Amino acid sequence: MTMNKFNAGDLFPSISLPTFDGNTIEVGQPSEPATWRLVVVYRGKHCPLCTRYLNELEGLKAKFLEIGVDIVAVSADSKEQVAKHMEQISVSFPIAYGLSVEQMQTLGLYISEPRSEKETDHLFAEPGLFVVNDQGRVQIIDISNGPFVRPELNVLLSGIAFIRNPENNYPIRGTYQPSK
Repeated sequence: MTMNKFNAGDLFPSISLPTFDGNTIEVGQPSEPATWRLVVVYRGKHCPLCTRYLNELEGLKAKFLEIGVDIVAVSADSKEQVAKHMEQISVSFPIAYGLSVEQMQTLGLYISEPRSEKETDHLFAEPGLFVVNDQGRVQIIDISNGPFVRPELNVLLSGIAFIRNPENNYPIRGTYQPSK
C-alpha cells in the first residue's frame, strides 16, 4: 500500500464525518469561539491506550479552549462501536466515526488490519494528531505506526500556547523544500 506524506503547512483536507451526538462535523474546522482545532485520530474502542488518552485529553479540554483550541476525536469505528466505547470514556468534545481508508490515506496515517475479530472488524488508523491553525493549515503533525507513541498532552498544550503567542513569531516547522 502506498502512503501519502502529509506535509506541515498544507491545508487540512475537507473531511466530513458523523459524530456520536448525531451531528456532522467538518473535522479540520474549529467551532467558535476557538480559532484552532486539535484533531486526534484514535485506533478505536478496542484500544485501552486510546481510552486512557481520550480521558486524559478531556481533563485538559478547558486549558486548550483557553488558548483558542477546540478538540475533535475521530476513528474508523462504527456508531455502535463508539456507543460501546462511550461506556469507558467520559468526554465532552465531539467523537466522529466512520473514517474511511481513503481518508486515512489522505491524512498519511498508518493503517492496520485487526489481529482478530476480538480486536475489531475493520481496518483502522494508528494514532495521529493534527493541530490546524486559523488559516486551515496544519501547524503540527504527529503520526505513529503503533499505539504506544503519542504526544504528551501537557507538553503539546504548552507548545501550542507558545506558538500562538504573537510575540514568539513561531513559524510552521518542517516545511523546508530543497531547490530542484
